[in-house]
Amino acid sequence: TPARCRMCPLGWLGVATLCLGTLWAVPAKDRRKVEKPKAELSLFENLDLENYDVTLESYGDILDLSNYEELYDYGDLVPKIEVGTLAPRPKDPKTLPELAETTAGTPNLQPPSSAGPVPPAPIPRQGLPSCLLCLCLGSSVYCDDAGLEQIPALPPDTAYLYARFNRIGAVRAADFRGLEKLKRIDLSSNSISRADADAFRGLPSLQELLLPENLLTALPELPRSLVRLDARLNRIPSAGLHPEAFRDLKQLQFLHLSDNQLDFIPVPLPESLRSLHLQNNNIQTMHEDTFCDSQEQGQIRRALEDIRLDGNPINLSLFPNAFSCLPRLPTGRFS
Repeated sequence: TPARCRMCPLGWLGVATLCLGTLWAVPAKDRRKVEKPKAELSLFENLDLENYDVTLESYGDILDLSNYEELYDYGDLVPKIEVGTLAPRPKDPKTLPELAETTAGTPNLQPPSSAGPVPPAPIPRQGLPSCLLCLCLGSSVYCDDAGLEQIPALPPDTAYLYARFNRIGAVRAADFRGLEKLKRIDLSSNSISRADADAFRGLPSLQELLLPENLLTALPELPRSLVRLDARLNRIPSAGLHPEAFRDLKQLQFLHLSDNQLDFIPVPLPESLRSLHLQNNNIQTMHEDTFCDSQEQGQIRRALEDIRLDGNPINLSLFPNAFSCLPRLPTGRFS
């Protein structure tokens, strides 16, 4: 009818109003949940996950991580690090008082206490001159190629000293005084021309004394605990050795005095000796009791297996009884 037709536009208008009202009735946070997947899908459009076959060749090509650079901002998570510099270690022991003043003047970072100001922390042992000029690790002190002209003061617990390739000219009696734990001293390749008579005598634990490539003309008294003595490539004559210098060294196993100026073999030698290197000296003769006891028949000296006398003017074939008790012949000239 005509009246019904006039109502049709009004009906459609009501339906449209109802739909709009329903849409706006949805909370904003729910609308964001609905819209969010659409935004994320655009970020993953380039990911090809259909053929996800991982191999060593394709491992780095499966995912294009450039698609993720907009998802997270790590700027706030990166710690802010201030880069500073440390002052170099002073090499002059005279700077130790300044080090103490610096330590004492360091501001106290601990919270204040009613008991009064906290005294400054004491300087650790690493502040000793040896640990400024050298490197101290545990009981070892490394001073190789440090430009030293004398042996520095050492920590009391030093067991191993390496001071090779320096310009040390002498070993004084006070250099190792009180170092009862010292086991090894290596002063190879220095300019040592003199060692005080008691420079090593008071070291009850010393086992290895290495003095090759120096300018020594005499050896000082040696501790009885010594196992290895190496004084190769010096200028030591036979007069530079104490009479019977090695007789009481009951633990000595390695005696290396090659490339010196010895005129004879330094006897008596301890029974503990295993290796004797005397090559390139000026030895011309030897006694029958040099290595063997001529009064003891059937003696076999099994420990002494390495004797080098090559480079000396001695003819070993002239002294067969001198080494008849040895397990093997010395190395040298037999004609």
